[in-house]
Amino acid sequence: MADEKQRKLHQLQDRMDMLMEMLDNLDPEETSIEDIDQLISRLDELETQCRQYRSHYE
Repeated sequence: MADEKQRKLHQLQDRMDMLMEMLDNLDPEETSIEDIDQLISRLDELETQCRQYRSHYE
């Protein structure tokens, strides 16, 4: 179970890192509403996963 917990934490960290990289690389002059919507969607998915993870391992 500890291995699974570490794997899940690593996956969440990887997703957060990817999202941060996307945010860092955004050009405000070229960012569309669709791009922002996609980022919001990814943030929502990440939040859901974090909540599921927390409730599963508490």
